[in-house]
Amino acid sequence: MIIDVWAQHPTLRHSQSPIFDSLRRWTKTERPTEPLPVAATLAAMDQGAVNLSLISAWQAPGHDLISNDEVAAFVSEAEGRLIGVGSVDISRPMDAVREIRRCVEELGFKAIRVLPWLSQRAPTDRLFYPVYAACCELNVPFCTQIGHTGPLMPSEVGRPIYLDQVALDFPELVIVAGHIGYPWTEEAIAVATKHENVYIDTSAYTARRYPEELVRYMKAHGASKVMFGTNYPMISPAKALEGLDQLELGAEMTQLFLSGNAKRVFRI
Repeated sequence: MIIDVWAQHPTLRHSQSPIFDSLRRWTKTERPTEPLPVAATLAAMDQGAVNLSLISAWQAPGHDLISNDEVAAFVSEAEGRLIGVGSVDISRPMDAVREIRRCVEELGFKAIRVLPWLSQRAPTDRLFYPVYAACCELNVPFCTQIGHTGPLMPSEVGRPIYLDQVALDFPELVIVAGHIGYPWTEEAIAVATKHENVYIDTSAYTARRYPEELVRYMKAHGASKVMFGTNYPMISPAKALEGLDQLELGAEMTQLFLSGNAKRVFRI
């Protein structure tokens, strides 16, 4: 079984957003003019033998690129293949707390994701703390991005070391840090090693591009700490998995990486 813990089924306004223009230099794609059907996302999953994908809303301060209700609709259409992850606008703390509760209790979402670079605030900013408290109360993971940003936005807020303080303040909070944390991968490993409830996912990187220090960590004391992600549609599941066998993780570690850790952390 394979579970992709970081994906999006994009709306057209998400796909067309100028913030992703810099990514199109890498993917060599044009801005789409038609909405992506859910069937296309499921077909991409099939090509990579991915059974389940966690798809997230995208909430930026003041507007959403993918709303929580749109994610719920995509999940409903996918007949069990997609799992919802909510997002909130941290600039309105009480609205954010209420929306997190709605996402979990009414929409059935399994996690909440907020990207620091969208608000240009580090995870230690006080506006994040109501979100952490709500996630703890509702027993759902908090997902976030670490490392440099592909979009042309400041990367400093993605330093993994910020999560050290968050984990100290909220030891009950399960934190899943996506995008490996490059160029601060060793910093990410240190934080995940230190804190029982901090995890790393490999989204936005193909298996061939995993940093050596991350692969060593996966083969050693980090076997239960790293999960597979794609950042689809930027990277397709099949492309993300190319070269995985060459890492020589072994059968047990591969199973944990591809699905076992995700099942446990997201209670799937």
